[in-house]
Amino acid sequence: MTRRKIQLVGGGTYSVSLPKEWAETRGIEPGDEVGLHTHLDGVLVIEPQDGDGLDGVPEQVVLDADDLDAARVQRLLIAAYAAGIDRITVRFDAGVSSAQRHAVGSAAAELTGMTVVDESDTAITATVPVDPAEVSIRQSVRHFLFVATSMHRDGTAAVFGETSPESVLERTEQANRLHALVDRHFRRSLSKLDEVDALGITREELFRLWTASRELKRVAESAETLAETARDLDSPPERPLTADLRDAAQTARNCVETATPAVVDGGKVDPVRESIEAGERVRGLVDDLDARLFDEDAGDPRLTRATKAIERTADSGTAIAEIGLRQVISRQDCAGGDADAIGGIRVAESTD
Repeated sequence: MTRRKIQLVGGGTYSVSLPKEWAETRGIEPGDEVGLHTHLDGVLVIEPQDGDGLDGVPEQVVLDADDLDAARVQRLLIAAYAAGIDRITVRFDAGVSSAQRHAVGSAAAELTGMTVVDESDTAITATVPVDPAEVSIRQSVRHFLFVATSMHRDGTAAVFGETSPESVLERTEQANRLHALVDRHFRRSLSKLDEVDALGITREELFRLWTASRELKRVAESAETLAETARDLDSPPERPLTADLRDAAQTARNCVETATPAVVDGGKVDPVRESIEAGERVRGLVDDLDARLFDEDAGDPRLTRATKAIERTADSGTAIAEIGLRQVISRQDCAGGDADAIGGIRVAESTD
């Protein structure tokens, strides 16, 4: 890091000299203009010639997909969306097959804000005209919490034969769409200087919310595992296992449902602690269940897929809680004698 002294010029203007090596590397000469970007988190960024971004994320790309099958065409479009590109043209020099055309349409339907705007025999163009100022990342994560935990609740019910596994699996696309939106704006923020300000949050807040969204995606994936396990079982689990399996699944969901609002709305001591404790309880319940499932008279060993999915759910809830724990520690909300220690951790009062 280079340090410079602030100078007062003309009685009202603050000035600072730029590092010579940096200016020469960027091709800056006397008389050139630079862009100054002030951000919500107090950071001032200097950008040569007021460019579009630190790494120049292109507004549009043309992707050659001539030799790709439908599944890889869809992945290509999803990757371009995640990269933050606004206009994506997929080119097929040998002609677009019906499967490839369907793959592009499916990807556009799955991704928030993407629309197919032009089609020909050899190319398809999709755009993402989403204004980040109209996107609420916090609300997206709140919605994702509802979707992921609802999927998990129904996945658990499917294991007991109380609902169809398909009712869970058909919501996979919705879960993917919610995370893809958060992921797109997070990745755009890494290179587009005005993205975070348009979203109305700081970079640190966006990173926390993106991390929570990533863990909620894993909760949704665990719900899918529960549904797939239910589909593979010959019959629901026997009564002696039912209560503990339900308890473990419910406690795992509580872990997630308690931790996520604490992160979205600002880390608080009590819910963070409760979530961490719930995660520890789930791991104990799962260990006991697994030991009983391998007893021939106790149940179907295939249920261990369900117990592992429940344990992974608790792990995701704990990971979200740890984000909140870092918030608490950084703000020293648990400082002093009035706050309970979290997992044996107590933040000392500042001596400044």
